[in-house]
Amino acid sequence: MSELALVYVNQDSPRAASEETSIGWKGSKRGEGCVLDFFTAMALEGRVFQVRLGTITTGLTGDVDVTDTKAEASSDAATGYTIIPVYLNVDVESFAGGTLPMCAAKSQAAVSVSGTVFVALPLMTNGAAAASVCRVSAAGGVVVAAELNTTTRVHYQATAAAVGNFKLANESFRVPPVLLGPANFHLQVAAAAAGPVYFASYDFIELLSVAIS
Repeated sequence: MSELALVYVNQDSPRAASEETSIGWKGSKRGEGCVLDFFTAMALEGRVFQVRLGTITTGLTGDVDVTDTKAEASSDAATGYTIIPVYLNVDVESFAGGTLPMCAAKSQAAVSVSGTVFVALPLMTNGAAAASVCRVSAAGGVVVAAELNTTTRVHYQATAAAVGNFKLANESFRVPPVLLGPANFHLQVAAAAAGPVYFASYDFIELLSVAIS
C-alpha cells in the first residue's frame, strides 16, 4: 500500500523559514498543494528588474533609421551574472513624419559601449539593486557591438502600421533569451525618415550564472 502524500496546511499564518533549512510543502485546508510559478518566485526573491523609456507624458524619440551599433536601451550582464529578458512593451505615440516605426529586441555576447546609465527598477519595492548595467538614450544614443548574423540574436522584430502597441505588447517572450555574462540585451526603435515618439519598458530576471550553469 502506497503512503499518502501530505502537505502542511499554512493558510492563515504563512511561515518564512531560514535559509538552508527544510520546510513542509505548503497546502490548502482542502489538501491542494500550492505551486508558485517561476516568474512570481523570481519577483519574491528580488531578482526581477525593469527598464523604462519615456516618463509621464513625455515619450522618447527613436532613431533615424535602425542603425548598426545604435540602440535606445540596453542591459548588460556582467561576468558571473545571467539576465533573462521576459517582458517587452512598446507603445508608439506618434510617427513623427508619417514613416512606419520599427521595433527590434536583440542580444549579443558582448556588453554595451556607452550611453546614459539607467538604474534598473527592482520589481520588489526596496529590493536590492541590479548588478547589470542598464542604459537608456534617445535617437540611438546607446552604443552596442556591431551586429553580425553570427553573433547577434533577434528575439523580436516588427513594424507598426498604426499608432499604438506593437503586437508583442503585454506578452512574455515565448522563448526567453538566457544571456550569460558578459552579454547584452538591447532595444532599437526607429523609422526611416523621422524618429517616432514612443513609450516602452522591459523586465528581466538577473541570476548568478553559477545558479544555472
